[in-house]
Amino acid sequence: MANALRFLIVDDFSTMRRIVRNLLKESGFADADEAEDGVVAISKLRASKFDFVVTDINMPNMNGFQLLNEIKQDEKLKHLPVLMVTAEARKEDIVAAAQGGAAGYIVKPFTKATLEEKVNLIIKKLDL
Repeated sequence: MANALRFLIVDDFSTMRRIVRNLLKESGFADADEAEDGVVAISKLRASKFDFVVTDINMPNMNGFQLLNEIKQDEKLKHLPVLMVTAEARKEDIVAAAQGGAAGYIVKPFTKATLEEKVNLIIKKLDL
């Protein structure tokens, strides 16, 4: 059941984490945890079970691309879909996200419909 998926929302901006969390909740995905950067995220991912990662790209300590790389290099985590979120729609970022194994990419600001559509598309594609 898709709605039972557990999300990890990674963003250095607490307001953005709360927005994403609320949008996911409105879309029927109530189980979510948060991390303020990739370092915290990777330790949470290794310590607990998650089904889906929504991460910002620009963060201190470990950015979204570094986090994506860590996830994809880890045998226990590499199956996780990672949705990249960024304020900049730079073509090279989109390409880097795709090459790094990201399941999708959305640009801030985004609507509930955009997030919901992207998440559901990934869930359907990966049969979660």
